[in-house]
Amino acid sequence: MKPRYVALAALAATSLYALAGETLEKLPAPWFITGDAAKSYEAGIDNGNTPSGKGAKMLRHVSGDGKGFGSLMQQIAADKYRGQRIRFQAQVKAADVSNWAGLWMRVDTPDKHARTFYNSQDKPIKGSAGWQLRSVVLNVPADATAISFGVIDAGTGTVWIDALTLEVVGEDVPVDVFATHAKPLPDTPTL
Repeated sequence: MKPRYVALAALAATSLYALAGETLEKLPAPWFITGDAAKSYEAGIDNGNTPSGKGAKMLRHVSGDGKGFGSLMQQIAADKYRGQRIRFQAQVKAADVSNWAGLWMRVDTPDKHARTFYNSQDKPIKGSAGWQLRSVVLNVPADATAISFGVIDAGTGTVWIDALTLEVVGEDVPVDVFATHAKPLPDTPTL
């Protein structure tokens, strides 16, 4: 093999290796991993090709049987959102997610942890999917104390979120509620 072909082959192999390996930066302090299998996941900032061009937050399953879930999340004070309707929105991408992935949000009050809650389990991202805009909309009660939000990776695989926003929206934007498949209650009892 001619020397220039050897050099080109080595350069191509090095480039492919660099593309395959993700350069992850440490997450900023408000973000952390939680979930029933939190220790099975790692998170960071992936500076690859992202919608914002600033790097995406990434959550990846790295160990364990993949039967649990991990969540990349943060929590903020609810003060400036009390009595309003809010939308957490982000671009989401997934690779090889074995169960499901999606955005979630929870609003806590002093008397009730998770006064309002929604995760995207009824509108899941499964397997691999390119960037797509997803959102969660909830009402924030007047006595709300905290708002938690993030992304879930249930099972194995990797999920990215980017171009995140948390904004007040009008009453014309519907609140997310879980789809139910419950049978309607009968009108009369069976005695």
